Amino acid sequence: LIAANPTASRRQLSKLLCQAWNWIQPNGALRDMVCRGLMLKLHREGRIELPPVRQKPRNPLVERNRPTFVAVDAHPLVARLSEIQPLEFRQVRRTPEEPLFNSLMEQHHYLRYQQPVGENIKYLVYAGTRPIACVAWSSAPRHLGSRDRFIGWSTVARRQNIRFLAYNTRFLILPWISVKHLASHILGRMAKLVPADWTALYGHPVYFLETFVDPQRFRGTCYRAANWVLL
Repeated sequence: LIAANPTASRRQLSKLLCQAWNWIQPNGALRDMVCRGLMLKLHREGRIELPPVRQKPRNPLVERNRPTFVAVDAHPLVARLSEIQPLEFRQVRRTPEEPLFNSLMEQHHYLRYQQPVGENIKYLVYAGTRPIACVAWSSAPRHLGSRDRFIGWSTVARRQNIRFLAYNTRFLILPWISVKHLASHILGRMAKLVPADWTALYGHPVYFLETFVDPQRFRGTCYRAANWVLL
């Protein structure tokens, strides 16, 4: 392949190899980054000789600026859950509303906003025209002892099926919102929404949702109320 394409860059060679091997993700995208990693490993071991690097790749995680401030209505909202129904759940990943989500997380979540790596999905929850909550999901950690023991899968099964799990990376009820049972209600709705929206974005569903709860800060009551299981 390298000899047949003497003017091709490393990136071009990777894409050609993915096409030749039919190395494609479930969503139809080429497994380009994995392929480049394999080619670089073989190059360093002396098994193949790649062309010289033509440009230094950018590191978007280093260069990325913090989210821009977006103003919203911050007047206190104190109500019963029934009084603010129906809630609207908007999947905002890759939409014009994504900057609003990022801004709210940056301003009001104690961990601030963090750019997800890998497959991820973001939701804004609205009561009428007002955003009241933000929920973020991403690809699950590859190794998690308590979860892996709970599922009971082998190493091979985990590698083959880890993509069917999603990790709740951020959950934010905006600080001026006071509605009892809102958090558990949102989590219950998420269990139905995430699989379908994940399929729409990435070409495969998820069947298992997980998160971490910091016991120094939280008791995890809303997760328990939404029928999550402590592992």
